[in-house]
Amino acid sequence: MFRWAWRQLTSMRTALFLLLLLAVAAVPGSLFPQRPSAPSEVTQYLKDNPVSGPIMDWFKLFDVYSSPWFAAIYLLLFISLIGCVLPRAKIHAKAMRSAPPRTPKRLSRLAEYGTVTIPAGSGIDAETAVRDAAGILKSRRYRVDIRDLDTDRPSVGAEIGFMKEVGNLLFHTALIGVLAAVAFSGLFGYSGQRVLVEGETFVNTLASYDTFTPGANFTGNHLTPYSVQLDRLVVKYDRSTQAHYGQPLDFTATMTTKDGPGAEAKTQTLKVNDPVGIGGTNVYLVGNGYAPVVTVKDGEGKVAFQGPVITIPTDGAYTSLMVIKVPDAKPKQLGFVGFFLPTALIDKKGVAFGSDPDPFNPQLNLNAFTGDLGLDSGVPRNVYTLDTSKMTEINSRKLEAGGIVLAPEQSYKLPGNNGSISFDGIKRFAALDIRHDPGQVYVLVFALLALAGLMGSLFLNRRRVWVRTGNHPDGRTMVEFGLLARGEDHRLAGEYAAINKALHTKWLVPMDTAGQNGEQGQSTTIDSDQSVAAASKDH
Repeated sequence: MFRWAWRQLTSMRTALFLLLLLAVAAVPGSLFPQRPSAPSEVTQYLKDNPVSGPIMDWFKLFDVYSSPWFAAIYLLLFISLIGCVLPRAKIHAKAMRSAPPRTPKRLSRLAEYGTVTIPAGSGIDAETAVRDAAGILKSRRYRVDIRDLDTDRPSVGAEIGFMKEVGNLLFHTALIGVLAAVAFSGLFGYSGQRVLVEGETFVNTLASYDTFTPGANFTGNHLTPYSVQLDRLVVKYDRSTQAHYGQPLDFTATMTTKDGPGAEAKTQTLKVNDPVGIGGTNVYLVGNGYAPVVTVKDGEGKVAFQGPVITIPTDGAYTSLMVIKVPDAKPKQLGFVGFFLPTALIDKKGVAFGSDPDPFNPQLNLNAFTGDLGLDSGVPRNVYTLDTSKMTEINSRKLEAGGIVLAPEQSYKLPGNNGSISFDGIKRFAALDIRHDPGQVYVLVFALLALAGLMGSLFLNRRRVWVRTGNHPDGRTMVEFGLLARGEDHRLAGEYAAINKALHTKWLVPMDTAGQNGEQGQSTTIDSDQSVAAASKDH
């Protein structure tokens, strides 16, 4: 039973099926948000889908690449490929060292067949002719074997195209290498995300990441203590065409980087799909938005919060959700929720909406709450959502005080002596994805090797050629040859024509005096003991 299971697992059919299954299994990772890269989106998805969400989570559809079933497919494919490649490599190595197969009795049955008649008096006998034919095949890179020289029907067997199977083996070996390199990255690599506002600095330590996903064998020593400061983020929009007016054209982040604490500062440019490499990691620009700078004073007149606030863009006009939590406010904690509009317009109902992603008319629209933010319980809270279950709303469009609407450099005094809030300015932020992938170079190398192996297996052909000679009683030397391809080979006829021409040129025999495939070849087949007619009948 074990031997049967092993044969099934290591068959090429199973390997191809597992490769297809691995590709299909990776599809949910693109369709659904993944917890390592977007935990907040997973939380929101579970909240929006209370029935199907937990079922999908049980099947690990939000952690596809670390799920047991994905790992099982991965490992089975790894084992299957190794079990396929090693025996085939052993058999192919033995075949490359062995002599070409014996000469068939009837060459006329091969896919391509031809004859050459060397006139009497040319001084070329059967042995000389077979050696000449071997030399021609060698010049065409065939591996040749001369046999039966001690008989009256010497022949030569030749073979070419071993690189086709070598390419096939190289392709499958490279696939194993790709899987091993990916596994190596999974063990010793790491990835993390950080939202960086203009003017802020990120230092490559665990405490500096917003989210961090370590490899299975990750240790803190894998982190190189470099630093990255976001100096400026510039976004260019289309302002020349009416059809695409306001659509983004380019995102450019200018950063000051240091490879270590005492290293010299360098200015580098970060763009989408053009990462910055530093400290063994690649820093990618994956998102951007606005961070309005606000100052919140509590009921005692003290500054309880001051600085930029990360917002979440929701549309092409960068209408952005905004949450401000002020746990240090006295006498009660303060919370604000609302949205930021880079370019605000007012509709007929008096409702503000965003019309352009550039900050031509920026505006803050907020509702204010007082009470318990729920931050003192020790339970982690999402910084982009506000739990108002234990809070009292003091500002909104539904209340007499109305909502808070602020333009830059404006402030608003909260009702009930709860303090004030001011809109001081605007900064941009960049969402950075930081990845350390130690197997990346190996993946590239093995992928190129797989491509080279695939090209070899597709465009090289395995061919065999046999040439048999014999002396006719009237003094002529009779030569017949045949070609056979392993599998379909549409270029076999061209190879036949090239060998046929080379043989005629070698022996100075005009092409029109020799039989080609078909009628004339049948009348000149070799039989040294019988007449030409008898030879024709025999063959």
